[in-house]
Amino acid sequence: MRTLIQAFRTKELRKKIFFVFFIIIIYRIGSFIPTPGVSYTAVQSCMASAGSEDFIGLVNLFSGGALLQLSIFALGVMPYITASIVIQLLRVVIPRFEALHKEGQSGEAKLTQYTRYLTIGLAVLQSTTILVTARSGALFSGCTESVIPDGSVWNLLVMVLIMTGGTGLIMWMAELITDKGIGQGMSILIFMSICSGFLPQLWEIGWGTNGTDGNWTKFGIVVGVLLVIFIFVDFVELSQRRIPVQYTRRMIGRKMYGGSSTYLPLKINMSGVIPPIFASSILAIPTLISQFGSSDQSWVQWIQSNLASTTSVWYIALYALMIVFFCFFYTSITFNPDETADNMKQYGGFIPGIRAGRATSAYLTYVMNRLNTVGAIYLLFVALIPTVLIMALQISQQLPFGGTTILIIAGVGLDTLRQAKAQTEQFQYAGFLFEDDAKAVEKD
Repeated sequence: MRTLIQAFRTKELRKKIFFVFFIIIIYRIGSFIPTPGVSYTAVQSCMASAGSEDFIGLVNLFSGGALLQLSIFALGVMPYITASIVIQLLRVVIPRFEALHKEGQSGEAKLTQYTRYLTIGLAVLQSTTILVTARSGALFSGCTESVIPDGSVWNLLVMVLIMTGGTGLIMWMAELITDKGIGQGMSILIFMSICSGFLPQLWEIGWGTNGTDGNWTKFGIVVGVLLVIFIFVDFVELSQRRIPVQYTRRMIGRKMYGGSSTYLPLKINMSGVIPPIFASSILAIPTLISQFGSSDQSWVQWIQSNLASTTSVWYIALYALMIVFFCFFYTSITFNPDETADNMKQYGGFIPGIRAGRATSAYLTYVMNRLNTVGAIYLLFVALIPTVLIMALQISQQLPFGGTTILIIAGVGLDTLRQAKAQTEQFQYAGFLFEDDAKAVEKD
């Protein structure tokens, strides 16, 4: 709170904050503007029957509810997220991408350009899939309304073009927030998309649909558990395993370099929110496919009873196994012990008691395996808490927060506050000096 108050007192930071609010307002307005060719009344009548536990529900979460309204921002930030993950995974397969990653800022700029191109391609693919699914009636299960009255090819092409342009506009607005605002633009838009439906769904637990079928006791329990989880997530996300690193003194020309001591910070949860997203997406695909089958077929009935419900034994078991797998898999891609050990050896650094080179790489691998084990257990705990609450409190509707939601809200909130604090201290020396010293500096 003190950081926010100091930020609003500074003119430059106040302009940045208002600029971020302005972009967020535009983003939220675009989420309610229907795509030309969509029947708005039919979409609104089908919204009540829309599922929220399948792949469509996951994409709708990251679009802030814009997907099920088929708005111009229906795709939200999902194409950019998918493109960023794919580019990171391709670094392992394509040597050119790995070489660009090692080039530094110029190489990262090139990878960002590739990410933009891939985002537009994925936006075309996803918008086409969503519109075809909506025209066939599979987007809103159980709804017989004609969402797209004109199903001609020309009309669908225009709608695909508009949705793809909306994705490009979102990507541009996110970059504007990063350059001229505070925080990482895409993360802030994801944060606002999730929070847009968070409070109404949370209030619905206590108030109910018409103010009569709610339960305020369950509402209090959910809110209390939510606060405890947020505190726990913040504590774990800020925790680090600091490995001491000593640099030898080297003579370069006539100057002496090195001789300092530092540490290598390793987070407990190196994979972030990726494992729950991957696990939810993969488990939601069979449910999405089953919507195109007949309800009396055996395989459709098995999927609906075992994979469509987040409280089934099969879903919980597969969800937990996939989270553990992707936790180790994604960390192995983003953190390379061999590369870290080589960089330390190149600059004369070593871990006390550990030989430089291969021994350092083996030690880092050992530490990362232990951290990943703790991180996987932590992700399982956070991701399965909503399921446990649904089963314990017998809540009929889906909880307004899941493991993915909690991790994103806590992570983005922490990162934005840290960046705001860092920029505040650039303009206000009183943030890290004593008041007397600050007054003395002003007098001088």
